[in-house]
Amino acid sequence: MCGRYAASRRPEDLQEVFGIEKWEPAETLAPDWNVAPTKEVYAVLERPLKEAPDPRPVRQLRRLKWGLVPSWAKSPEGAARMINARSETVHEKPSFRRAFAARRCVLPADGYYEWVTGSDERQLEEQGKKKRSRKQPYFVTPADGSVMALAGVYEFWRDPTLPPDHPAAWWATCSVLTTEAETAPLAVAPAEGPGALADIHPRMPLMLTPDRWDAWLDPARTDPEELRGLLAPPPTGLMRAYPVATAVSNVRNNGPELLEELAAPEESTLF
Repeated sequence: MCGRYAASRRPEDLQEVFGIEKWEPAETLAPDWNVAPTKEVYAVLERPLKEAPDPRPVRQLRRLKWGLVPSWAKSPEGAARMINARSETVHEKPSFRRAFAARRCVLPADGYYEWVTGSDERQLEEQGKKKRSRKQPYFVTPADGSVMALAGVYEFWRDPTLPPDHPAAWWATCSVLTTEAETAPLAVAPAEGPGALADIHPRMPLMLTPDRWDAWLDPARTDPEELRGLLAPPPTGLMRAYPVATAVSNVRNNGPELLEELAAPEESTLF
């Protein structure tokens, strides 16, 4: 699962990392250390430029809204529930299959957050003695400090209530692909806590290594079976995870302090 992530890299840095040919400075987003569903995010994608004489796809940095709205949807309601697409079934699900075949993107991130329920809290929850368990958030990020390239799909939706020339007539939205979480040891694990990503959550966002970026972004590739071959999980041992303050659980909190590593989980009985 990917329900929250951090994205603080500057467009200039992303341009260099991903070889971006086109981006509009006027569309620059502020750094966001607590990206939540329905927020606007950066996406790397390849499409021909509007009204350009050259029909070739151009690698662009675009702003998309996180939470996919299928092109056939009658309204955008439910977008917040469409933030993730399972990599195992994305090719066949009605909401995602057309986007998977033709509109794929990379969502640059510093890393993502995931929450772990403490063992004592979990027991109380199972016994019905506690309605809502306290959870410890962890930040998962590449151990080498590189940009985390999340595999995504995007879609366009036309708002039928607005005239075609209205600036909000078209919505550009996206979802993050997820896969089974790694059971192999983390490259860097916290002194106290999970030793593998699967200890944090059974799912994780699908990170694409640089050798897959060109093929994934190429709109000329439309064969579902060929594309599914790009969805293999990345090599193990690339990630680190560490506990962060529970302040990140509130979407109103936003700042680099959310990424600060805690010496130990706030709940000492987590593991």
